[in-house]
Amino acid sequence: MGEVLKKEAYGLAVKDESGVISPFRFSRRHEIVGVVTEVGAKVTKFNAGDKVGVGYMVSSCGSCETCIDDQENYCPKMILTSGGKYYDDTITYGGYSDHMVCEEDYIIRIPENLPLDATAPLLCAGTTVYSPMKYHGLDKPGMHIGVVGLGGLGHVAVKFAKAMGTKVTVISTSDRKRDEALTRLGADLFLVSRDPEQMKDAMGTMDGIIDTVSAPHPVLPILDLLKYKGKLIMVGAPDKPLELPVLPLIFGKSHLF
Repeated sequence: MGEVLKKEAYGLAVKDESGVISPFRFSRRHEIVGVVTEVGAKVTKFNAGDKVGVGYMVSSCGSCETCIDDQENYCPKMILTSGGKYYDDTITYGGYSDHMVCEEDYIIRIPENLPLDATAPLLCAGTTVYSPMKYHGLDKPGMHIGVVGLGGLGHVAVKFAKAMGTKVTVISTSDRKRDEALTRLGADLFLVSRDPEQMKDAMGTMDGIIDTVSAPHPVLPILDLLKYKGKLIMVGAPDKPLELPVLPLIFGKSHLF
């Protein structure tokens, strides 16, 4: 029940030299867009010639608790787009392949008017921020959302949050990206996290914060920005442990994800 996809563009993501993610130790290319060239006999959602995209995974078991709950990305038998193995031991090479096979449930249709090269980053960076915002209810118009960091994930988070109708504050360690945040990406406010006065004035003002920073950084100042029952979502995946202050979570009834 799969299709053959001819690759047209891809995103170059994590370089896995350690082999932690996959034993094959190559740079991951899993933000893939292209055109369907063939479909299996039981495929119903796509036809040859359709513009489509494939994200981080190409299959899962379909029967475990997480799959039944529509959270297939947590399936213990998930097959990665690159660096994984199909059930017949065929290795997946993701964007390194000219063609690839994928189950139709893990393929996304791309509108004809959307450029393929601009679409590719949405299939990893985009879903990394969009999915938790939707899942945790940080997508309601009028909410105040903070975005920590303005890199590959952060700039996409700003665009999504604005499209959802929220008020967006970008939080960064310096003023360097202020113009990009406010003028180019349309954020409403810019907050310098190393400025004590700015941070003090913003305390308790945000419904949710998407932390996209991958470098080690203090969490406490960010937690202080949340309203009662506010939500801090960590998606940056720092390579070193972060110090977690528990009291603000207890007394502020904040939520950390």
